[in-house]
Amino acid sequence: MTVTAWSGIFGPDIVVIDGGLSTQLTRHGEDITGSLWTGKALLQDPATVTRAHAAFVAAGADVIITASYQVSRQGFVAAGYTDEDADAALAASVAAARAAAIRSDRPIRVAASVGPYGAVLHDGSEYRGNYGLSHRDLVDFHRARLDVLLEAEPDLLAIETIPDVREAEALVEALSGNDVPAWLTFSAMGEGRTCAGQSIEEAATTAAECDGVVATGINCTDPRLVAGLLERMAATVDLPLVAYPNAGGDWDPDDGEWHGGVEVDPARVFDPRALAAWRASGAVAIGGCCGTDAEAIRWIAEELAPPAG
Repeated sequence: MTVTAWSGIFGPDIVVIDGGLSTQLTRHGEDITGSLWTGKALLQDPATVTRAHAAFVAAGADVIITASYQVSRQGFVAAGYTDEDADAALAASVAAARAAAIRSDRPIRVAASVGPYGAVLHDGSEYRGNYGLSHRDLVDFHRARLDVLLEAEPDLLAIETIPDVREAEALVEALSGNDVPAWLTFSAMGEGRTCAGQSIEEAATTAAECDGVVATGINCTDPRLVAGLLERMAATVDLPLVAYPNAGGDWDPDDGEWHGGVEVDPARVFDPRALAAWRASGAVAIGGCCGTDAEAIRWIAEELAPPAG
């Protein structure tokens, strides 16, 4: 896939991705503590999820990512629900985002979030990888969720926060035969390395092996690492790049909080020099992840807007 394939979906302009849905939900007073995370809001008050998406649209987002990141049959059963409840929540996540998208007078794309297996464990494993599962276990886990999400008809798939090349390889297989475009983005904890320790070049190469993947990149990673990671990916593969970092800091699974980050200070997380560096490295879509709310996305949209006239 090349930039032409990406432009066939979005056109030539820079695309603004939304921010951290969990962060915005808390701005709306939603309690998302517990193992289901944003999936809890889908069960209790899907209208609040739609309102959170709508806040990002109003701020200038072109793509809104669904609340399906942490939803799986395995996770729901562990929390006392059923496989059917999990499937219903996956479908509801697309419906909640679509309800916000159709209210806009701009074309808004709904990206179904496909989080890593580690998110289900609710112990920070998405920032470590190395789950000890077989390739087949990972393929089966992801294919079950993908099948349900695809039936809900999102515009694209946001396969995100993948910490491990081995999981990316399983996702490439699980995506086989799918005709819905996807981006596949990785989490990284150091310069040039995924969270599981493989080179970011190997990660990018794996993403590019899948015909359905129209972009790759970095998300939920310290913004200070993003420019260097994108440069290395751009030198490795002929794919458009996507960047939506978190606000920095470290995730503590014991208290379910981020520590040491820049709490929604877009001028520090997304300063113009950083945005320019990401674009220079090949980023065609930019947004935020954990710790970034609608005001942060408004900042990005304004900074990325073409000059008037």
